[in-house]
Amino acid sequence: MSTPDQNAAPGTAPVRVVVIEDELTITRAITDRLTAEGWEVTTAPDGPSGVRAVTEVRPDVVVLDVMLPGFDGLEVCRRIQADEPVPVLMLTARDDETDMLVGLGVGADDYMTKPFSMRELVARLKALLRRMRRVGTPAPSEAEKQDALEFGDLVIDRAGRRVMRAGAPAHLTPTEFDLLLCLANAPGTVLTREQLLADVWDWVDATGTRTVDSHVKALRRKLGSDLVRTVHGVGYALEIPEDPEAGAAAGGTGPSAAGGPSDLSSMPTPNLPDDDS
Repeated sequence: MSTPDQNAAPGTAPVRVVVIEDELTITRAITDRLTAEGWEVTTAPDGPSGVRAVTEVRPDVVVLDVMLPGFDGLEVCRRIQADEPVPVLMLTARDDETDMLVGLGVGADDYMTKPFSMRELVARLKALLRRMRRVGTPAPSEAEKQDALEFGDLVIDRAGRRVMRAGAPAHLTPTEFDLLLCLANAPGTVLTREQLLADVWDWVDATGTRTVDSHVKALRRKLGSDLVRTVHGVGYALEIPEDPEAGAAAGGTGPSAAGGPSDLSSMPTPNLPDDDS
């Protein structure tokens, strides 16, 4: 038996969720479970009505199926994110990496493959809401504004939650930023998928999920394939990217980044192949 969400502060409004799903059985199951958590649930059976529901309700989070009548979930995600960004968890009937990457590319923050457990769905949504609350923390102090990580030509502004690569801004979702920051806090160190799921997704019991792998691929597409190294059967590590200007100034001696953790770039790393998985 589910109990109302214990993470909500006393006196606060209940979490508002829009579920956009055309399969009635799944819609009912999700609605029953989230209602038992004390959340307010609005449902929509197709793409156009889903966009309207999000516009009217202004939910805290959206559960969105990929395959919908009218127009699909990818188009729904594009439209609602263009209007006013909202955290989206996508549901897909196929374990198709391409669908997942496209979904992340149009603004989804997480995804689950059908069939899924309602327990995991609730845990993922709560973790997503916690990450959104971290994004909405008070404005940083002047000292915090200077607190950026620099690795070669990669700059991560932790307080402003902005990323630059080779002088160009990279537009990351909140989840992608949290994943990059988690790796950047231990450059060169291999973090297991289980560690990343616990630290980034706040989900410590997940098994057999491809969520981490898909988000790593999304990071590589946005920031370059050289940024995150795969260690087969273990996990991922942040590679120290080379700054061409710094390398030239040092006579081609290698990557550097003044004043930041990137002085770890001189540490050797295993020369393992990267299979993007």
